[in-house]
Amino acid sequence: MTSIPRLFDTKLLAYRRARAYATFGNEGEFLLADAAHDMLDRLDIVLRSFPKCAELGGHNGLLARALKSRKGTDSILRMEQHPSFLSNSATGVLFDPECLPLKAQCLNLLVSPLFLQWVNDLPGTLIQIRQSLAPDGLFLATLLGRETLRELREVFLQADSELSGGVSPRVAPLPDIRDMGPLLQRAGFALPVADHDILTVRYASLFDLMKDLRRMGATNILMDRSRTFLRRDTLMRAAELYQEKFSDPDGRIYATFQILSLSGWAPHESQQKPLKPGSAKQSLTAILGDKSSDAES
Repeated sequence: MTSIPRLFDTKLLAYRRARAYATFGNEGEFLLADAAHDMLDRLDIVLRSFPKCAELGGHNGLLARALKSRKGTDSILRMEQHPSFLSNSATGVLFDPECLPLKAQCLNLLVSPLFLQWVNDLPGTLIQIRQSLAPDGLFLATLLGRETLRELREVFLQADSELSGGVSPRVAPLPDIRDMGPLLQRAGFALPVADHDILTVRYASLFDLMKDLRRMGATNILMDRSRTFLRRDTLMRAAELYQEKFSDPDGRIYATFQILSLSGWAPHESQQKPLKPGSAKQSLTAILGDKSSDAES
């Protein structure tokens, strides 16, 4: 059996998110709130109800609470990594990101706001999600994409290279939008859709951006991260480079957050299916006419 490379320390992620939530509450959750509202807008387009729902890694439960109030929702299961996020939830369970506590075909809807980008085995997790959905069940998720914090990644790479002659991984590798559709198909989803949006956030300085990341509990959780404190000269050089390369005329810097949106359905016989090759009733030439003869005349 092939072992899955462990890029992320998921236990550290759970600890840092819990600590940030206990310290700052929802103060740093603007990205999560934006993603949750977008997901609810997408669900409003689907004119049907989902009796049995689950929220995977929803953190503060914002999306779960909104789903609970939707007409036709009978139950919603919240799955979290840390017990502090489930203190006000009657139906919650702790879970391992690589092994979901779900039975086959037990759900009509599973949502996951801004969590799956930190899963070590994303293909395997998507397969488990697909298996947990009843026929014609819906999966809806948002993830941080690879363009997220590209500015921060660049300035730290340059600062590390200049001052220490090497680089230390500080910004996590994130999923590429081009891989998401094929991953959904491999997991067995029907009608897979993957799109993205870019959110640009402005800050007074690099230090304010890093404060926001701490409020989110989204600081470095890479397994091969440096275990020593960030050197002051490296930090100051990175701040200087950020100001030089990624600031607006008013002196404020900007940071990119790419939000990927995924959706897919558990297959069902009622769903629209693509035609088989060669099954068309009429040729394209017959529809458009023979243009070759017109061009030669």
